[in-house]
Amino acid sequence: MELTGTALWLNSTFAGFDVAVTTAVHKLYDLAPGFFTPFFELVSVLGKGGIFLIILSLALLLNKKTRRAGTAMSIGLAIAFIIVNLFLKVVIARPRPYVDQSSVFYQFWTMVGQHTESDKSFPSGHTNAAFATMIPLFLLGNKRWSWLALVFAFLMGISRIYLCVHFPSDVLGGALTGTFGGLLGVMIALKLPDKWYAWGFGQKKGRHEDVRVR
Repeated sequence: MELTGTALWLNSTFAGFDVAVTTAVHKLYDLAPGFFTPFFELVSVLGKGGIFLIILSLALLLNKKTRRAGTAMSIGLAIAFIIVNLFLKVVIARPRPYVDQSSVFYQFWTMVGQHTESDKSFPSGHTNAAFATMIPLFLLGNKRWSWLALVFAFLMGISRIYLCVHFPSDVLGGALTGTFGGLLGVMIALKLPDKWYAWGFGQKKGRHEDVRVR
């Protein structure tokens, strides 16, 4: 298989990093495969096609109290999707780690269920989408619980490494692109006019509400 120049550079530059991090993550398999494998499979499913994250973003957007966060999440997800799925994955075209049957990644992959993906490896689309939505939720959501958004985003990245469908450097790339998209989403959401956050159902005349997320 002929690799692009960028894919070759990623494979050589991050070779040691990718093997070390993947090996460390797979210590979890040694500890409790019956728990961690289905757990990370579930986390990974929540990022499949971005469906869950899209639904969550739209649900928060429709609620006046969380509309600012939902707006930022939706914008961030759209920006991150364009950057990763329509550009970087296509141009870089890095093969998945399990393609090389002589690698340690292939050995780990066979252990955890041989999950496959149809597109290219860099950056991680699941991680990209998770950070693109969870960064805005963390920044604009209720601080009593919004920190859980970051926990979810990090678990998404770990799940992709654990299942060996991504190199750790893919996950790092997805986290960076997703954070970029999420922060842009927040900046745009904060610039939108107040009337965008004022519409709703069943609002009483003459009543003014603070629609910012606290």
